[in-house]
Amino acid sequence: MRPLTDDQIRSSFVNASKGDAKRAVLPDLAAVAWDELDYLGWQDARRPLLHYAALEVDDEVVCLLLRGTGTTSNRKMMCAWCEDIIDGVHAVSFAAPRGGAGGRRGNTIGTSLCADFRCSKNVRRAPTAFEMQTEDEALIAYHRDLRIEGLRERSVAFARAVMAG
Repeated sequence: MRPLTDDQIRSSFVNASKGDAKRAVLPDLAAVAWDELDYLGWQDARRPLLHYAALEVDDEVVCLLLRGTGTTSNRKMMCAWCEDIIDGVHAVSFAAPRGGAGGRRGNTIGTSLCADFRCSKNVRRAPTAFEMQTEDEALIAYHRDLRIEGLRERSVAFARAVMAG
């Protein structure tokens, strides 16, 4: 992912008001390892039920406002973006207001995502023995590339669904 600035993020919200975008608490962008990310996700430090995800859609930055449930379940859920289930870190349900008039009427779209937005790490991890029974480095790299591509496709599809209103 290309490095983003505060202004790029704040001006790229597709489902939040200008006031919400201005009030959003952004992470320390200087500390972000941009080359290891497919999207940037974070929790608002002042409003813990608000979360955000910034990603590239057709070479444009799109930032999404996500509302968390505030509760975690002991039940494991699969993340809809990285399609991974991680021990100790659960996926949680999020609702994103739709863009445009639909969002202003209160319409939302839901998904489940890794609670700590670690999808980029998950798709780059070594495959488990169950997933891949080989030591062929080329095959392992191919598997990782497919997982990265899948994450990008699913996250962009969700952003497009939000923008469609």
